[in-house]
Amino acid sequence: MTALDDYRDGFLEEPGYLDFGRVGPLSARVIAESQGMHDILAKARFGSLDDFAAQEDRAHAAVAAATGFPAEQVVTQPNTSMGVTHAMFGLTGDVLLSAGEFPTLPISAVRAAEALHVVRPVWLETDHGRVTPGQVRDQLTSSIEAVAVTLVDSRTGYLADLDGIRQVIGDRLLIVDAIQGFGVVDAAYEAADVVVSGGQKWCRAGWGTGFMALSDRAIERLTPVISGYSGTGTAETWDEVPPPAPGARAFRVTNPDRIAQGRFAAALEEMNEVGAGEIQAAIAENVTRVIDLADEFAVPVASSRNEDERSGLVVLEPPIDQLTLLTASLFNHGVTATTRANSVRLSVHAALHEDTVEMLRGAFTSYSSAAIY
Repeated sequence: MTALDDYRDGFLEEPGYLDFGRVGPLSARVIAESQGMHDILAKARFGSLDDFAAQEDRAHAAVAAATGFPAEQVVTQPNTSMGVTHAMFGLTGDVLLSAGEFPTLPISAVRAAEALHVVRPVWLETDHGRVTPGQVRDQLTSSIEAVAVTLVDSRTGYLADLDGIRQVIGDRLLIVDAIQGFGVVDAAYEAADVVVSGGQKWCRAGWGTGFMALSDRAIERLTPVISGYSGTGTAETWDEVPPPAPGARAFRVTNPDRIAQGRFAAALEEMNEVGAGEIQAAIAENVTRVIDLADEFAVPVASSRNEDERSGLVVLEPPIDQLTLLTASLFNHGVTATTRANSVRLSVHAALHEDTVEMLRGAFTSYSSAAIY
């Protein structure tokens, strides 16, 4: 049995689940890790609590293995949004980004501008929501100090070209919200200065898990505006206010959830054993299978068919007057998906149960037999 086989065996969700882009059901290894740590905490035997403090180094090492960033330049975050907020509030100068990105990026940029008046969002015009190196290059100005982008666009499924964006922006900071691709896309994280992600989606580590990884350039240029007592260089300092720690640790507000760190570490260790490249290849096969099924029943596919531009998201865009029909057909056949605006998003992971395929086939059959063209 291969590492990929072992990994797939850890998928426990019931057939019909195609919504990993919203939340990933916990993996078997994550459940075992969580149960074990909760048992330790419940009994609190003498000396046992020291194991919880060790989860931070373990989680940071797993993130380092997945991203290529040094472990000491990784800091735990409770979710993606908090890490992005740290980055945006830490900037000085203009930041180029699309207003059509998942709200975490534009809202954080605007809030930082409103509060501090030292950063200003510059709105990038995109190609139907797709951020490309060419568009970034054509809209750069001398005042822009950073570019922010999502690794995978949550509405279109488009996979950003981080290498290409790095080549056109020079030494400006590149901030990446990686939540829709982290762990399942073999991305060029080394091209980025800030990589932020949570583990509740494709990593299947549950809520409350996340990280922020910083390059040397980001550590030098970002100001740790939101920095708490655990973000100093000492464990605890009373009766005085020390400065933030000189590094990634400065971007902490308080001590992290140790059990969440353990869950995240377990999920990443499992994924690292397989490798993001192999997981991405397995997802690509399953995505192709879903696209072929949609084509068989003439369900319009709006997301890219090019493997270099896609991850695990398949976006279906039926005629607007038939969107409810498609949504109802999926619901009636037990297929869990996300409907947003005028599209339906299927999130396909490395494991695709045959029963899920048949449930999806049944939904498409019902849709196509009732649709009027």
